[in-house]
Amino acid sequence: MTATTKKEGAFEAAGTEYAPAIDRDKLMVEELRADPDYADIYLKTALEDINEPGGLGGFLIALRRVLEARGGIAEAAKKTGIARQSIYRALSENGNPTITTLAQLAAVAGLQLTLSKPQH
Repeated sequence: MTATTKKEGAFEAAGTEYAPAIDRDKLMVEELRADPDYADIYLKTALEDINEPGGLGGFLIALRRVLEARGGIAEAAKKTGIARQSIYRALSENGNPTITTLAQLAAVAGLQLTLSKPQH
């Protein structure tokens, strides 16, 4: 068995040094927070792909990231009365939120749910 040690922000295993892992979810939230227009495009794109394989889960995760960028899940829980854990569960890859939950969370994110005919 190889010993692994943490050393000044990097990991060392068997004499090889590795950079710390990147939290891509956190980086995405930071980008969405820094650029609200990008956040709108990001969520719109995820919504357009909702009927593709994995699209629903991708949309739910995108909405969670936008919520995190626009005040956080705890703030969304306070504003909607939905438990924090329920929001995380609903906005996960395998989430199955009700339309009411989606509408409430979209409103907290400064968005409105709308339906339209697909453009061909």
